[in-house]
Amino acid sequence: MNLPVNPPILPMLAKRIDELPVGQDWIFEPKWDGFRAVIFRDRDEILIQSRDAKSLNRYFPELLEPLNAQLPARCVLDGEIVVAKNDGLDFEELQLRIHPAASRVKLLSRQSPASMVFFDLLCEGNRDWRSEPFEQRREKLESLLASAVPPIYLTPATRELNVASDWFRRFEGAGLDGVIAKPISDTYQPDKRVMFKVKHERDCDCVVAGFRWHKGGDGTAIGSLLLGLFDGSGALQHVGVCASFTQINRQELVRLLAPYRNNALADHPWKSWAEPTSSDAPRRMPGSQSRWSHGKNLAWEPLRPELVVEIAYEHMQGTRFRHMAQFRRWRTDKKPRDCTYEQLEVVPPHELKAIFARDI
Repeated sequence: MNLPVNPPILPMLAKRIDELPVGQDWIFEPKWDGFRAVIFRDRDEILIQSRDAKSLNRYFPELLEPLNAQLPARCVLDGEIVVAKNDGLDFEELQLRIHPAASRVKLLSRQSPASMVFFDLLCEGNRDWRSEPFEQRREKLESLLASAVPPIYLTPATRELNVASDWFRRFEGAGLDGVIAKPISDTYQPDKRVMFKVKHERDCDCVVAGFRWHKGGDGTAIGSLLLGLFDGSGALQHVGVCASFTQINRQELVRLLAPYRNNALADHPWKSWAEPTSSDAPRRMPGSQSRWSHGKNLAWEPLRPELVVEIAYEHMQGTRFRHMAQFRRWRTDKKPRDCTYEQLEVVPPHELKAIFARDI
């Protein structure tokens, strides 16, 4: 490729804030829950580059022809790959696309085709747009994608705080993460957190049924706690992990959890997960390896499921937390059996077509 902006270019990032900023210096957009991608096109050459600068071309073959047909002959655009099904985004379907077998990818591309949602412009023709303020990049992007048709989309954007607040409330059920706030005067700054994001956060009480050692800290530092919730049948389901502890907290946790390690596996509800040849092997398990783990050591240590912790989470993906949960406090006043799915807030889906509407 021979563009004003050549790969690899890491995308611009956002830092988290608690509330949407006020004033006239912002453009707000829905925060898409998909795979971040920077698209490079130099005539017949197209590269779908991931957030970590790897090629995604082989995993989303159905996007290559639409990108070739609808994008300018020479350009670099920033956006998100999503899979939209029914009334919302389906991140689990999207994850399935990163598969080593080309035949599997081809099948999934027909069954659950991906869409590309664009929200920034890095270059077009011979012009590098990165040094231009965002409001001008947005105007140019709107003109370039004025005739776009599915599966190519331009993300909705607004300068109105009340509209952005409405998006934040209504669109969560459709699988969106929250709202992005972009300063209208900012340049495009690769790999820097210069945008802002407001994401959903809720509290939940979970059973602590295991843990993983911190990397390089076996026996001396806890890395993460394995969380569980009881389903309607009374089975304890693994729903995710919480981590992000300080080094001092990691060491303190070793002492705090020590009594609950005694004879923990004997009657543990996840005992079968410690058996590599178990019939449960295809399921998600705290200690299992998958193509998502990239060789990480996911070995886990069982705990008697007697401790309850309050955590903060963003939203659910099926029966699990979509992202890593955050530790809030221990709940010594609560019984483990009270930690059920019933305490979770279920957000009704909002039709995805409302999010893609051009007149927002």
